[in-house]
Amino acid sequence: MSIRHGLLALLERGPRYGSQLRTEFESRTGSTWPLNVGQVYTTLNRLERDGMVTQDGEDEAGHALYVITEPGRGELRAWFRRPVDRTSPPRDELAIKLAMAVGAPGVDIREVIQSQRHHTIQAMQDYTRLKAQTLDSTPADRDEVAWLLVLDQLIFQTEAEARWLDHCEVRLIRLARRQETAGGAGEATAGTSAGPAEVPAVAAAPAPAPLAPEPPEPTATTPTRRGRRR
Repeated sequence: MSIRHGLLALLERGPRYGSQLRTEFESRTGSTWPLNVGQVYTTLNRLERDGMVTQDGEDEAGHALYVITEPGRGELRAWFRRPVDRTSPPRDELAIKLAMAVGAPGVDIREVIQSQRHHTIQAMQDYTRLKAQTLDSTPADRDEVAWLLVLDQLIFQTEAEARWLDHCEVRLIRLARRQETAGGAGEATAGTSAGPAEVPAVAAAPAPAPLAPEPPEPTATTPTRRGRRR
């Protein structure tokens, strides 16, 4: 997440002070990626050091105001034009967990997948519920539209994750069956009593859990609209 570019985009709309930038950033993203004031001012200091922003007086309450500079506008325009780099994808904890769970002693990888699938579908239901609530009325301003874009991304992401988990389970089942077949053939050829090769702890792939018609209330980790202005 590029906090610096997000702050530059907000400053292009006019002078802002630190806590105001935090509030507007969270309002625009539905508090999906909450910031603290320290983060904001640390980023502002770096932007000022790099010549992207500068301080320009104070407001009536004595808050130091920041404004974007021409180099800052140039950087913002370049960021908007530049595709997000996918050649070095960020580390994904779930992918790492499943990779390490394959063949790990005492780990039932099917249970790991089932647990994650339940959590993922729960999150997808919560996001869908929030989207339905937001669409109850026509989006009133750019913050509402921005929040809907973020919600759509979260919904698509959780849907893709649920499909990927189903794919992982099917792949592991096929691997287990191949290893069982290879182990049985080896026993018949060698005429020994050696057991089959170690296989992942996977039984059968259950059908994907359907979405409940009435999704439960959002959990504490679900993004909310606490930064939303009425």
